[in-house]
Amino acid sequence: MQWFVIFKKEILENWRNLKWIWVPIVFVLFAIMDPITTYYLPKIMDAAGGMPDGSVIDIPMPNATEALMMSFGELGLLGVLLTVVIVMSTISGEMKSGIYEMILSKPVKFTNYVSAKFMSMMLIVLLSLVISVIAAWYYVMILFGTIDFTHLLISLFFFALYFALVVSIVMMVNTWTQSSGLVAFISLGIIIAVNVLTNIYGHIFTWSPALISDYIGEFLASGHLSTELWYAALMAFVFTVACLQFAIVTLKNRVLH
Repeated sequence: MQWFVIFKKEILENWRNLKWIWVPIVFVLFAIMDPITTYYLPKIMDAAGGMPDGSVIDIPMPNATEALMMSFGELGLLGVLLTVVIVMSTISGEMKSGIYEMILSKPVKFTNYVSAKFMSMMLIVLLSLVISVIAAWYYVMILFGTIDFTHLLISLFFFALYFALVVSIVMMVNTWTQSSGLVAFISLGIIIAVNVLTNIYGHIFTWSPALISDYIGEFLASGHLSTELWYAALMAFVFTVACLQFAIVTLKNRVLH
């Protein structure tokens, strides 16, 4: 009951801030931007003119899988950035305003406090991911070719695990400082560091959650779920739980000190 009360409060607050509306809309724009632009770019360039007489615009068209992976790429970049922005003041904002002390002065469990906030933000992110990826799939189907919808849903599941890790990292950093800007800066620093290390040592860290998007591309192309994708997904889940647990411990230590 206590968990549900906190969860309901977060849901209502996010509704008042219109996050349930504008976040999915922005995600959809991120997802459909690249496929549509890529398809119509030759026609746009031809209509704009200014090309020498007799010149031919020959831009190779991606296949359906490549076009959809453009959407996953934009969501993995701009979508992650937006996720950090909407989560960065979830706890730090309440600590700064003093609401945090009021809430935890009552017999509220730290686990309920952190997990309820995490789930409320994940619902927004999941809704945004589902709508945006399906929108991208729809346009890819029209413009580039067919992609099995079941494969799309499987890919969406693994991609959501990566975003759960992103949300948990930001939640963890929320407990370190009252500055929302600093939370965003540190969170992005951690995420970028993980991606850089993965790019450098990808042949060693084949289980890195940062490789989930790459493995999704392989799955969409071949239809085969690789062992590496399962391991990367498992690591994303483990690190998500670890970050949330670390956030709970940090909040407890704040109260004790």
